[in-house]
Amino acid sequence: MKWLKKLFSGQESTDNGERDPRQSNAYDRIGGEAVIKALAHQFYQEMQSQPETRELLAIHKAPIAQSEQKLFEFLSGWLGGPQLYQQKYGHPALRARHMPFAIDDNLRDQWLICMQAALVKEVKNPQHRQAIFQAVSELADHMRNQ
Repeated sequence: MKWLKKLFSGQESTDNGERDPRQSNAYDRIGGEAVIKALAHQFYQEMQSQPETRELLAIHKAPIAQSEQKLFEFLSGWLGGPQLYQQKYGHPALRARHMPFAIDDNLRDQWLICMQAALVKEVKNPQHRQAIFQAVSELADHMRNQ
């Protein structure tokens, strides 16, 4: 992604799905696996605790831990780390995987509320938070199908 290369100046991964540890990227710059796991965990904590995200929570199957793990795996690769999601499930094809759900502006906005709160709590550098939020906002907007 352009934002990733521009802000973090690194390569996303090697041909075998592993990242080149010599390259600086978002995954490394924000704290690697520990921060990505915390970000995914905080995202679902926000979804479960904020009254304005009840509709979003309702479309997530229990157990939430499985969704949290998939988000961690996706974010790992998307931010330039190991391609965990791709190794388990193949290409993310996010829009196609989300087609069974009626995603409108309201659900997109609820998702962004959770992600923004999680980013504020887990990503320390404000420039990194802003760049990641801008990129996930574009991604979330692309998920709309209603």
